Amino acid sequence: MPAPSRIEAFAIISADGKIADAAGHMPVALKIDADQEFFQAGLDRAAVVVHGRRSHEGGPNAARRPRLVVTSRVSSLERAPAYPQALLWNPRGASLAEAWSAFGSPSGPLAVIGGADVYTLFWEAGYDAFHLTRVAQALLPGGRPVFRDLSPRRTPEDVLASHGLHPGVAQTLNPVAGVTLVTWVP
Repeated sequence: MPAPSRIEAFAIISADGKIADAAGHMPVALKIDADQEFFQAGLDRAAVVVHGRRSHEGGPNAARRPRLVVTSRVSSLERAPAYPQALLWNPRGASLAEAWSAFGSPSGPLAVIGGADVYTLFWEAGYDAFHLTRVAQALLPGGRPVFRDLSPRRTPEDVLASHGLHPGVAQTLNPVAGVTLVTWVP
């Protein structure tokens, strides 16, 4: 069965575990140059990028990247009219293997870039790496959480650990803004 060689996720979150503001937009406070460089390099290594219909990565190579856009607006798989390299994917109608085959079963990793429901899709398959960047000085009250099962007592790190992932060494990306990157692995 065709499958990616690895599944890697990328997320940048506020101190309170949010990936977007209440309107679903990524605020300036979460746009950190060092994180963007790491993120874009990871996407450049990916065979396919997967995200929800509200998420996107931008950057100079975005239009050239093969991508799966998760949506319930199609029954299984369809070409995405807005992106020449993209497929609209409903995981209830087509498996990841079928979606991967639709791209010609490329060699390489799958990069998962959110949102919360998209991250949930890959818990069972298992992440080979989950790159979590936290901006300690950013708060997004009422914003959109990185994972659906967060609570005041359950952090994103708790959720990652509950799925068998373990933190690597924290890297400081921007000491002034309190930005750290931790890669979680099985």
